[in-house]
Amino acid sequence: MDNRVRGEIIKVSGPLVVAHGMRDANMFDVVEVSEQKLIGEIIEMHGDDASIQVYEETAGLGPGETVVSRGLPLSVELGPGLIGGIYDGILRPLDVLVEQEGNRIKKGAFAPALNREKTWTFEARCKVGDRVFGGDILGLVQETESLAHRIMVPPHAAGEITSIESGDFTVTDTICRLKDDRGKTIELTMMQRWPVRIGRPYIEKIAPEEPLVTGQRSIDSFFPVAKGGTAAVPGPFGSGKTVIQHQLAKWAEADVVVYIGCGERGNEMTDVLMEFPQLEDPKTGYSLMKRTILIANTSDMPVAAREASIYTGITIAEYFRDMGYSVSVMADSTSRWAEALREMSGRLEEMPGEEGYPAYLGSRLAVFYERAGTVRCLGSDNRTGILTAIGAVSPPGGDLSDPVAQSTLRSVQVFWSLDSQLAYRRHFPAINWLTSYSLYSQKVDAWLDDNVAKDYSQLRKDAMRLLQEESALEEIVRLIGHDALSEEDRLKLEAARSLREDFLHQNSFDEIDTFTSLKKQYRMLSLLMSFYYEGRRFLGAKGSYDRLFKMPIRDDIARFKQVPEEKAEARYEELKARFQSDLAALHAEEK
Repeated sequence: MDNRVRGEIIKVSGPLVVAHGMRDANMFDVVEVSEQKLIGEIIEMHGDDASIQVYEETAGLGPGETVVSRGLPLSVELGPGLIGGIYDGILRPLDVLVEQEGNRIKKGAFAPALNREKTWTFEARCKVGDRVFGGDILGLVQETESLAHRIMVPPHAAGEITSIESGDFTVTDTICRLKDDRGKTIELTMMQRWPVRIGRPYIEKIAPEEPLVTGQRSIDSFFPVAKGGTAAVPGPFGSGKTVIQHQLAKWAEADVVVYIGCGERGNEMTDVLMEFPQLEDPKTGYSLMKRTILIANTSDMPVAAREASIYTGITIAEYFRDMGYSVSVMADSTSRWAEALREMSGRLEEMPGEEGYPAYLGSRLAVFYERAGTVRCLGSDNRTGILTAIGAVSPPGGDLSDPVAQSTLRSVQVFWSLDSQLAYRRHFPAINWLTSYSLYSQKVDAWLDDNVAKDYSQLRKDAMRLLQEESALEEIVRLIGHDALSEEDRLKLEAARSLREDFLHQNSFDEIDTFTSLKKQYRMLSLLMSFYYEGRRFLGAKGSYDRLFKMPIRDDIARFKQVPEEKAEARYEELKARFQSDLAALHAEEK
């Protein structure tokens, strides 16, 4: 007998459908709209009437058509088979839909997120008689060459194992049976379902301290994000937001990457699809797609589906975090997601906030970023999981007073401000060192001093001070000219120029320069700042600035970023020794 709630459409307004006769349905229930079975979600209830956000094109719908509630909230399937997949905002596998429907996917088309026919080799790690609780690891499935999928007890299940066996199973086969405290038998498969709007549980959240190494010098050394931290990348069109997101997805120190293309142009998602399978994961040597999940919601897809895509992505990330992995979520861009909120808020005739965005925009963004963090996972083995969230923001014209940008800044701890002027000068990544900040710097500095070099944080602070002083000196130069400056001020300008061009500027498309380890970053910074430190001493001893400026070794220091990682240490020691000997020779000549 079908007990599902049935209603009738009384109004269609773009992605918003209002249905009558839905009194017994619940908020956030998934519904099937019309005979085409379009997927929707109840977002408001007024007596008998339910306001439904439809995640597919509603053209052709009209009053009188049926709406059927599934009686469950919008949920995603979690299990082996997610890695390497490309899904839409409600986790339908796009590659499977294309096979079924061709290049033009019909409305109402459906395919389960996880393949029901494919078998996976399950290796049990528990035995009959063991008592297990939510989060405990039952066994492993080697999902890809670089990632072992840990099959966990669902968060709210517990009991004594009455049967479990290794072997080949599909995601719907029973792999384990539990007897709970009431004597009831619970059958467990390799697949879980979880509602996307509810964060997955954990034991406790831990304050982040260790940096997420990205290989991008301006980020790692100047504005670091901690593992389990939150960061925002706002900037105008053409300033390189998407390239930075791609770089972080490729190189960030994460076991799993969830890339959410939310309302972005189709060609940008195509770039990801074409690039990532060809890229070699530096940690494993396999394709980068062996640890990546793509949520593709392009600008020509229904606007309402953008909202679901963000929640779908973060829920998948939490699932892998619960296994004890380090997961990075790249959301590109949250501005497009906020546009979906504005569209639905307008259709619901809610009182608008600033620039037409709903008054609850800030709280919705905060809820998303709060799901990031370093946590002690559920389970008996005391494992730690990490979820780092990085969101791109696309304010119109790069205006940072935009409500989405301001609400995001109140929610995140790291702000990488992309500057159109730097982009026009072809300085990439175009992160403005005067307006960006990281609230993790103090904690990360202590880690860098302990694990990389004891004077790393001092070098960084001196370099930042030098760049800030350069900004003030440039104002003076514009007024009275370069020749009016003292030799010490001219040294500051030259040292800051070297920092900008030889350290902060990084070529994402160069095989060597695209990634720089922390040790190499320290060596680069040490060489560049040595020129400034020693230069001040030289000028203080009445040395000639022109001779200091024309030292031949400076060109070799500038080219140090092109030295491969395996040769960097030897080259660094050589350059450091040469610099000291050349400087000693200059001192001798000046005397």
